Amino acid sequence: MEKEAKIYVAGHRGMVGSAIVRALKARGFTNLVFRTHAELDLRDQRATNAFFEAERPDYVFLAASKVGGIAANSEAPADFLYDNAMLEMNAIHAAWKNGCRKLLFLGSSCIYPKFAPQPMPESCLLTSALEPTNEGYALAKIAGLRYCAYLRRQHGADFVSVMPTNLYGPADNYHPEHSHVLPALIRRFHEAKESGATVVTCWGDGSPLREFLYVDDLAELCLTVMDTWHGEEPVNAGSGREISIRALSELVARTVGYKGEIRWDVSRPNGTPRKLLDISRALSLGWKPTTSLEDGIRLAYRDFLENPIRTER
Repeated sequence: MEKEAKIYVAGHRGMVGSAIVRALKARGFTNLVFRTHAELDLRDQRATNAFFEAERPDYVFLAASKVGGIAANSEAPADFLYDNAMLEMNAIHAAWKNGCRKLLFLGSSCIYPKFAPQPMPESCLLTSALEPTNEGYALAKIAGLRYCAYLRRQHGADFVSVMPTNLYGPADNYHPEHSHVLPALIRRFHEAKESGATVVTCWGDGSPLREFLYVDDLAELCLTVMDTWHGEEPVNAGSGREISIRALSELVARTVGYKGEIRWDVSRPNGTPRKLLDISRALSLGWKPTTSLEDGIRLAYRDFLENPIRTER
């Protein structure tokens, strides 16, 4: 990307979008275009087309998305499918129609089958059934990924996709029911410590294995992919390390300073038993994650303490 190029970051106030903005500014990019959701609802096709016709960005980072944890995805699958599919299709199509030189679409590791081989290579996409608890969200992300691939195949558009693992960091969503697991644990243990609670109950049995990536490490990969990757296939973004939900809970509790008991509610869903990405492709581009889980959780908890508790993205 040229320093003078016009770059649109969709979702610039969210966790991923704000990290991409930090990375761009650190590298000296200044011609950045933003719109809040109130200013531009990407689900509105007419408004989205008008925006791209007026601004004509050279590069687009499509980080806008409706996201949530197991509970939110299970409760509102229609909302997650509709909102994400609409905003993705509108933005990707308008970018292509208005001469965008390159677009990077942010997906999610939940696009891969529930019982995919571990670690999950990009090639396992659409080889078997998805995890039911987030199927709506996953289907929308798969549609966005494939639309980028089809535009490349049919029209030569240089549109690429990055599929991150579980993300965390500054500007995360700490809603007690609708957030992802790591920020939910940060809030739960913090509030338990502050209230003097002797027991914290967590969902499931703690056995699922998960991989976590600090959001600023993802942002660095996004810039690397924008500069170097021109393939139809997505690029996985992960840390290459996994941890059980039980061990993660204990780590968060130690970081927060909670000293009470942790109990497990086995009536609640575990979700996918294991999710580890094969990040060989990302590593081959010269990128590697630099933030350890321990350091990242400390940074995330500091952000939680220094900012108002975010209950919605």
